[in-house]
Formats: sequence, structure tokens, C-alpha cells
Amino acid sequence: MTRQSLLQGGLGGAPTTAASPHDLSAARRHQLFVPAGLGTEPAPLLVMLHGGTQSAADFAAGTRMNELAERHGFLVVYPEQSREANQGGYWNWFSPADQGPDAGEPAIIAAITRAVMGDVAVDPSRVYVAGLSAGGAMAAVMAATHPELYAAVAVHSGLGYRAARDVGSAFGAMRSGGSPEPIGTVPLLVIHGDADTVVAPVNAERLIASRLAAGDVTEHGRPSRHDRVTRTEHRTADDTLAAVSLIVRDGGHAWFGGSPAGSYTDPGGPDSSTEIVTFLSQHRLHNR
Repeated sequence: MTRQSLLQGGLGGAPTTAASPHDLSAARRHQLFVPAGLGTEPAPLLVMLHGGTQSAADFAAGTRMNELAERHGFLVVYPEQSREANQGGYWNWFSPADQGPDAGEPAIIAAITRAVMGDVAVDPSRVYVAGLSAGGAMAAVMAATHPELYAAVAVHSGLGYRAARDVGSAFGAMRSGGSPEPIGTVPLLVIHGDADTVVAPVNAERLIASRLAAGDVTEHGRPSRHDRVTRTEHRTADDTLAAVSLIVRDGGHAWFGGSPAGSYTDPGGPDSSTEIVTFLSQHRLHNR
């Protein structure tokens, strides 16, 4: 048996003036999954950002992330974009108003993260963020703007930080990768299909390059191929995984290994949720 709570606030834009984490977190609905067998010890927390046209419940069903949370004992929170903020339900990763730490959607998502940390026992060194498509692009924004909060990030079929500055350049970046800015030193996992016709696979290359721009990587592994996946690892001098790319052969714009109960899923491998949990769990905030 599992327990879910839907924490619901107003769906309008977030205030840009000073507010408590709980006040700001009410600017978006968010669904929190708490495993039934969770003990009293602080647990890891994963923030999952859905793609366009999706809801929190849809994303949870398609990724099966709650099943892994139940198995491994971590919390998952699913912030949900409002249709007032974006008609299609896309996170506004391309808007300058939503690309900084102190206002807009990054501030809202960070506030939701902190509100959960205040309400439930969370290990502050094991807080992570991941997302799909527009949610993946927003996950990159969160890593760049809140490195003090997130120990690692996973971007699935997404785009780099500030790869676009308006709607027009967003569509251009989806085709060309744009010119994203450095993401900082937050460890990064990128998963992308090489046949993605919605967000071109060049975006995966640009994302990895934006992480390598930090200059702390000293070892670049050779690409290794297994089944559908080409995996490339980049490590720091202390052998920490700084960046990993998983490029899926013939993969489209979908969450690999996902359930048909949710949208934008591909039941074929790899199992993206397992790959993400495995990568993220290797990192702690205090180790960076």
C-alpha cells in the first residue's frame, strides 16, 4: 500500500517578492509520493518535471517512478505546470523571466522542493531533479540556478540551459540545439533518442558540452554500445561521474522503458527510470 497526497495551491504566477517556501510552493499544484515502508530516517527526494501537455499523474504513471521509489525508499514530488502559465502545460524554460533563481518557475519549483523538505524527513544531501522534454529543459534550468539544492540532474529528451530566450528561438533550439550556457558543476545524466524528431538529438551533445564547460572533467570515456544504447561517461580527477550520455538507437521523443498508462512512453529499453535512479543515487551534495 502506498500513500499519495496532492498538495494544491493557486494556479497563477508566483510572486516575485520575498515569500516563505510554503507560500511560493502554493503557486503550482504538486503531487507527493511517499513509500508505504518509509522509515523515520531522512530519505532522498526526487523532483520530477513532466513534459508538455502532461500532468503530474500522467507523468508518474508513464515513468513508473513511484514503483522504484517504493522499492528503494525515496520520495518523489511532481510539480505540475498550470495552463494559465502556459496553455499547453509546458514549463517556460525558454523565457528569460523563468531562467533565474529568484523569480518565476525556478523559484516556484525550488520552493516546492524546500516545502517538501520541511514537511517530510528528507536528506538534504540527496535531493535530485529530473524531467522529460520541456520538463527536462527546466531540470537543466534548476541545476544551473540552484546548485546549492540539487545533488545531480537528469535530462530526458530535453534542451540546455538558456538554449532559447523566447518562443521563436525555442523552436529553433529544438531543431539545432541552440547555444546553451554552462550548467555548472551539478552532475548530469542525459538520455535522448537518436531518431527524436521533436527535440533533435544534437541537444544531447549541447547539454553535455554545457556541463563539460565547468572544466573539472579530466577523463572522457570512449562510447560503449550495448543493445540500443551508446553510453559515454565523463569523470573528474577523483573518479566522480560528472556527465553521462545515453543515446538510444532508433529512439523517438519518449520515456524509454515507460508504461503505456502514461503519454510519451516507449516500452522498449533502456529503462530510463532505473538508469536515472542509479545515476542520481551515486551523488551527494556534500561531495561536490
